[in-house]
Amino acid sequence: MPESKYTKPTIISREPLDTKDAKWKRLVKTTYLDPNGVKRTWESAEMQTRPADSAIDGVSIVAVFDKTTGPEILLLKQYRPALDKIVVEIPGGLIDPGETAEHCAVRELKEETGYVGNVERISRTLFNSPGFCNNNFNLAYVNVDLSLPENQNPSPELEEEEFIEVFTLPMKTLFSDLKKLEKDGFAIETRVVALAEGLELAKKWDL
Repeated sequence: MPESKYTKPTIISREPLDTKDAKWKRLVKTTYLDPNGVKRTWESAEMQTRPADSAIDGVSIVAVFDKTTGPEILLLKQYRPALDKIVVEIPGGLIDPGETAEHCAVRELKEETGYVGNVERISRTLFNSPGFCNNNFNLAYVNVDLSLPENQNPSPELEEEEFIEVFTLPMKTLFSDLKKLEKDGFAIETRVVALAEGLELAKKWDL
């Protein structure tokens, strides 16, 4: 089971963030009438980075390597301050102005993992946590040809503040491997859990 090569960062402090100082998100209060005509309010977060010409905030990438030993899914380990944990995730990122979901997926895959791929299909719009935030995204299913020269020694193009590890896990044992990683102290991101749970359901029902 792969371990993290990075030492977990140390949180110095936590404090409330004023909306005027927030770069990525803001808190909003929505006032609405429920089906019975009762006036109610709802607190939520709202992304501030979505381009005006985009219907989505970003993409998440499902890249599966077709190896002789069986299919393996491409995963990341990345520290997330909100959880104060290293999180197992699939690649992904925010969309840029004028960019399509396909272009965003290819770019983010190259930046975060070094791999070059082509998009097979884009999912419908998905919502992370609709009771909490308006954040949405597309799943991009990307083919990565490991025989190509550019994929022999992939080199990520990480930002200065990014500390990302790239690894793969066999699809066949993804569910049990994630349980081991969770036991070792890693947090597992929702999309990765959903993929693993879907594989288990497919096995159970022989789909």
